[in-house]
Amino acid sequence: MQLLLPQGQSSSMESVPDLQNTMYTVVDGYPCVRLLNLSGTIGCSNPGRDKVAAPIVRFENVDELSDPSAILVSLDEFPTLFTRISDDLSFASKVGGILVESRTDSPSKLKGFSPDRKFPQAEFSPYHNISYDWNPIGSGIMWKSYNFPVFLLTESGTKTLQEFVLKNENKKKAYTSNVAEFDLVMQTMKSGTHDSESCLKEATCLPLGGYSVWSSLPPINISSSQPSKPIILTVASMDSASFFRDKSLGADSPISGLIALLAAVDALSHLDGLDDLSKQLVFVVFTGESWGYLGSRRFLVELDTHSDAVHGLNHSLIEKVIEIGSVGKGLNQGVKNFFAHAEGDSSATNQTMVALKHAQESLQSENVKITSASASNPGIPPSSLMSFLKKNPAISGVVLEDFDSVFVNKFYHSHLDDLSNINSSSVIAAASLIARTLYILASETKDVQDSTLAAINVNVSLVEQLMDCLLDCDPGLSCELVKKYISPASACPSHYVGVIIDEPSSTPYPGYINDVPRFIWNFLADRTSIPRENNSSGCQQGCNGRDEVCIKAEIDGKGVCVLSTTRYVPAYSTRLKFESGVWNVLPPNSSDYMGVVDPVWTESNWNSIGMRVYTVQIAAYDRLVLFAGISLTILAYIAIAITRTLVAKAMKRD
Repeated sequence: MQLLLPQGQSSSMESVPDLQNTMYTVVDGYPCVRLLNLSGTIGCSNPGRDKVAAPIVRFENVDELSDPSAILVSLDEFPTLFTRISDDLSFASKVGGILVESRTDSPSKLKGFSPDRKFPQAEFSPYHNISYDWNPIGSGIMWKSYNFPVFLLTESGTKTLQEFVLKNENKKKAYTSNVAEFDLVMQTMKSGTHDSESCLKEATCLPLGGYSVWSSLPPINISSSQPSKPIILTVASMDSASFFRDKSLGADSPISGLIALLAAVDALSHLDGLDDLSKQLVFVVFTGESWGYLGSRRFLVELDTHSDAVHGLNHSLIEKVIEIGSVGKGLNQGVKNFFAHAEGDSSATNQTMVALKHAQESLQSENVKITSASASNPGIPPSSLMSFLKKNPAISGVVLEDFDSVFVNKFYHSHLDDLSNINSSSVIAAASLIARTLYILASETKDVQDSTLAAINVNVSLVEQLMDCLLDCDPGLSCELVKKYISPASACPSHYVGVIIDEPSSTPYPGYINDVPRFIWNFLADRTSIPRENNSSGCQQGCNGRDEVCIKAEIDGKGVCVLSTTRYVPAYSTRLKFESGVWNVLPPNSSDYMGVVDPVWTESNWNSIGMRVYTVQIAAYDRLVLFAGISLTILAYIAIAITRTLVAKAMKRD
């Protein structure tokens, strides 16, 4: 997104673009955009079809607003501003737009900020106590609709704008005003389509969604006549959310869990004898979980319909589900503390708890501690496991988290949940705990030797690489690890789910898949694979059979064929169907409770998004100049008339 600011220097101008470049400077920013569901809208948009221009005022200097104004607010005061907007409708009606300053080098006074609700996605809970506060600091502002634009400035943009405002304040010219002009016109506002069903019909929006990834270790021999093994399903999420669309990093929630899963797969892949395990290890990374558990719910539908996307899996064979949630803040006084949130008291769940304890004991030197979550909790915290429990309440499931009764992440679903919010040693410990637990559960023997477990070691440098690649712009997705597999579209990662563009497929066009799921697919396919005997020819002629996949194809156009059971699974609302090039909303199915409460999230289309700031003369000064000009003209006319009269009289005397 681009924002425009005035330049202070003059230059030779030979064209209209030269004039525009002299007046405006381009900087980057992150917008809050318009999202829709079946009942209405959330997010931000210009109020109509046109750009909005308003004078800039500092929030700290504002008591009341007499005219529509663009409010420049510090990060620390951002929550206070939105509290006032919610409580004071008269004040809210005068807000023309909001510019949020980024965190600069000075430490933030903000002790916590979460724009999500106190119980995120409570409507999907498998239990009745949905008034419980998992996220006590949650304000819920991201779930409201605002008919004014909001931008988060970059750090460089913040400094530029602060200098610009200060410079003009120091001049104290009463006849000038600093104006922000916002271009955040949403197609749904222009067309008057204010819910998902109407905007999908008019093609002014697209459904939220993307592609989840699953992989098995070792690969599943689909053509084998041997009976299939029971499945231990390990899941994590790859998408987050925030108030600002393209600033959804989600370092602790949920990317720390994703990194732990990838590191655990890597650690297990180096072991010999995986084919001899009595259970099949399957790993799934869901997307769309922040928006109605789109990935996990669609995955279960694909299992029910035995689609190509889940070929080789059978729902009835899933014995246990282990979810890796937020694990980036488990470090406390040198001890890595984690909590196991279990649902039900089945023997399978007890087996998982025993395996976790065994894994903990094998990691004694690492100061890792696993504790059962408090019995006073109403149930499991918000997680993908909720989808599985709604589908089958008897399924055994455990969620590993870095908290017990309330989130320890003070920036849940905020743009501030960044790399500085997590600790690599906590993620490494969680990956080690999960890797060893999975091996214990999948082994034939009931008492796995500590010497065997000691051979399962997480690659510390891999975890640190993944953190730098997935949670920072430098190097970001331009890091060596990612570029080993894909050619990323941009360096700065964002874990916003995005929209699903074309007909969902188990073999989607790579251009329709975001950078992060493409990387995860290639990484998992590589780490869980068995190399083919002759890989010299690459993938140009295609790979043999459905047991083989082509990895690293983006790098040199050739790729490598490997034996791996790694698939993409579409992730979108179970209430949507793509027919004849159009998305249609299906009627609710009473047998699918989560589908009944599914909001069906969509994102508005737009032509362009931007903002520019410049200095103008205020209207009162223009009127004063006009009045002075008219007065001068009248006085000049009177003076001329008087002079002519006097001259005429003088000539008569002569």
